[in-house]
Amino acid sequence: MNQRTTALIAAVGLCLSASVQGQEISGAATTTAKAMSKSPSVSQAMLDGAASDAKNWIHPNGSYDQHRYYPGNQVTAANVGKLKPAFVFQTAVLESMETAPIVVDGVMFLTTSFNHVYAIDAATGEEYWHYKQKLGPIVTVCCGNNNRGVAIEGGKLFMGTIDAKLVALDAKTGKLLWEKQIEDPEKGYSETMAPAVVDGKVLIGTNGGEYGVRGFVKAYDANNGNLLWTFHTIPEQGHEGVWAVNDATGRNMHRDIAAEKAAFAKDSSFYKTLGGGVWMTPAIDRKTKTVFFVVGNPSPDLYGAIRPGDNLYTDSIVAIDLDSGKYKWHFQYVAHDVWDLDAVSPPILTQAKDASGKMVDVVIHGGKTGHVYVHERNTGKLIRFSEAMVPQENMWVLPTKEGARMLPGANGGVEWSPLAVDAKNRLAFAANLHQPMTYHVEEAPYPGGKLWLGGAFKVIPSEEQWGQLVAVNLDTGKVAWKHKTPQPLIGGVLATAGGLVFNGEANGWFKAFDSKTGKELWKYNCGAGVNAPAVSYMVGGKQYVAVAAGGNNQIDAKRGNSVFVFNLP
Repeated sequence: MNQRTTALIAAVGLCLSASVQGQEISGAATTTAKAMSKSPSVSQAMLDGAASDAKNWIHPNGSYDQHRYYPGNQVTAANVGKLKPAFVFQTAVLESMETAPIVVDGVMFLTTSFNHVYAIDAATGEEYWHYKQKLGPIVTVCCGNNNRGVAIEGGKLFMGTIDAKLVALDAKTGKLLWEKQIEDPEKGYSETMAPAVVDGKVLIGTNGGEYGVRGFVKAYDANNGNLLWTFHTIPEQGHEGVWAVNDATGRNMHRDIAAEKAAFAKDSSFYKTLGGGVWMTPAIDRKTKTVFFVVGNPSPDLYGAIRPGDNLYTDSIVAIDLDSGKYKWHFQYVAHDVWDLDAVSPPILTQAKDASGKMVDVVIHGGKTGHVYVHERNTGKLIRFSEAMVPQENMWVLPTKEGARMLPGANGGVEWSPLAVDAKNRLAFAANLHQPMTYHVEEAPYPGGKLWLGGAFKVIPSEEQWGQLVAVNLDTGKVAWKHKTPQPLIGGVLATAGGLVFNGEANGWFKAFDSKTGKELWKYNCGAGVNAPAVSYMVGGKQYVAVAAGGNNQIDAKRGNSVFVFNLP
């Protein structure tokens, strides 16, 4: 990473690096510390029933619904104060950690930056094997060289790599089974999301919205890695949309529609570089065979004159068919985004009351705007949006050469951090951040797979930055409680049937709260930023809570290399 890039990161608070060559590319291999006694294996029935499985944690976000709700209740509000470390597992990589470990029959699988995968004993921390991906000579990264976890089906693990590959590993041995190149990293494509696996298909999106890619979700055959279908998040025709004047909440976005239409009439061929990355794991409705995901910002981020129109399907939630990848519906939150307020936090399938008070199936999303959006699941119709969870000021002031101040800044609201949902108590829990910024625009032609912001978003040193854990009522959109933190929150939330909410902070604190009241009940300092979502599981009749503490590149939280695992004595 060169000095200019480092300076940009420090000024902007959002890590958008140029290509990084020659890092961690030598000696791809699996080393074995101890042989497993049996092969971990996950059936489709197990994947379907994961929401009620207190023994395992077999999806990055807990289930296809992505509630991040653990159904066990051994650890409760009454005894969480006794929670102690069971073990600490140290990896070989001292860098940002955003992994959500999965646990199968007492075996934990976790990932690190630079695409290392570990299999360890989930009760003792004893290592079974360590896989180190051989990365190619060109690695283009946005927001840090991160990885958010693996998916599992049968005896195979699946991981996306920072150089835009999809790999399958043997879960028992860690040996590479197959590898497929998803896209060209030299054009700005990369992979950090944890894939989803369903009905023999591995679903994965792409990063690269800051590099002029054309985003997508792809489905691969889990057995051999053959490509099954591709859905492009930027359609070849129709990406101009409806020329929306207002955002999803009804506020005017100050667009010059006439000028945009004139520019579009002259040239609409820019769809191949319009961005629209898919950062996070999709939700899957098994009954209707529908895949739900959210789409990131257009390219370039701030210079909108070069990309007239609504820029579909950027800044949107999208529903497609699981078997074919065909479009079902979309809803766009911010048309023609010039503030980098992309939709990134993974969608959640749950139920909520509609406008008439009837309980209906919904899909929800926590936005960088600071709202939780609640949609009818079958149509995408917006039922409601929550009260603002962070300050909003000067929305939607247009970026200027000198810099225009608007809140939220480009980091959110809710960044990529996954929400958790406690359906019984009708609450969604969201990790928010407040990071005031000024938005600067400059003319910038497509640079050919290099960083393409069209300006800059800069933090304001004189203004306080902080985080806020917020509980939102699904049926009303009202904020039930909130807990302010001294630093911005990135990482994600876990809720449990024990009446608890777990969340980590950049200063190293990992905390438990009463889910109904927001009262802080327990905390432990892990010594590095806890900027990853926690998980929970059981081994030998004991409940464990695990979280990665490796810090975060995006908000420059203190780095570490460990996974902390807790239980009751």
